[in-house]
Amino acid sequence: MLATLIIVFREVLEAGLIIGIVLAATEGVPRRGRWIASGIVAGIAGAALLAGFAGALSNAFSGVGQELFNASVLMLAVFMLSIHITWMANHAREMAQEMKAMGQSVVQGDRSLTAMALVVALAVLREGSEVVLFLFGIATSTHEGAAPMLAGGIFGVLGGVAVSWLLYRGLVAIPMRHLFKVTNVMIALLAAGMAGQAAAILAGADLLPTLGDRLWDTSSILRDDSIVGRALHALVGYSDRPSGIQMLAFLITLAALVTLSRLVGQRPYQRSQSDPIPHAN
Repeated sequence: MLATLIIVFREVLEAGLIIGIVLAATEGVPRRGRWIASGIVAGIAGAALLAGFAGALSNAFSGVGQELFNASVLMLAVFMLSIHITWMANHAREMAQEMKAMGQSVVQGDRSLTAMALVVALAVLREGSEVVLFLFGIATSTHEGAAPMLAGGIFGVLGGVAVSWLLYRGLVAIPMRHLFKVTNVMIALLAAGMAGQAAAILAGADLLPTLGDRLWDTSSILRDDSIVGRALHALVGYSDRPSGIQMLAFLITLAALVTLSRLVGQRPYQRSQSDPIPHAN
């Protein structure tokens, strides 16, 4: 039961932290709950489907099929997060100004919601498939009964959801004029961490050069398989022994997103014909 609880809690926490950031980043956008809920459902369905083909996937592409799949999921999530950052850099100002009036420029956020729903689906897909595979390994190696595993899974889910909810509530407590800036920074770090993880996976499969197997070792201070380490791994791609290619991918992605956000944010906002015309006082 304890092993199941820890594994489920750890994986739910990783996905939940991403969902919490996405919820905070889309605060005030209409229909965001429906889109994000759809992403969660799609991710769970995909994880269940993937678990059924885990063996075939692992043996594909000369035994690196699983690595290629995980790296592809991460890079697709980075792309979708980049779309959201670009959209937010262009719309954050009017969203903050028109949150009460809910103008047409805010309502037209479906493109960003589509991207973020896909990010949620990918996060749930990745962590959900790992839960299935880990629990299958526990069941076959320890012969633990269904009841203890079910109890551990339930407590793990509840714990992960509770911590993720606390993160979300902490973010939305930030004043609206600062919320989008904070969440954009967090999303940029999240995307950069995912890019670093993808590079590390591909380097581990000998598809990319490592550029140094271990730049530093902080495992004596904070192991990346601890609860705090896993949380930081989900949020910023923390690794206690990162490779050179991992850090290079992280820095390049972060620099690209910061530059893109600033370039888009510097464009003067031009009110379209469909935007509401403010009333004179």
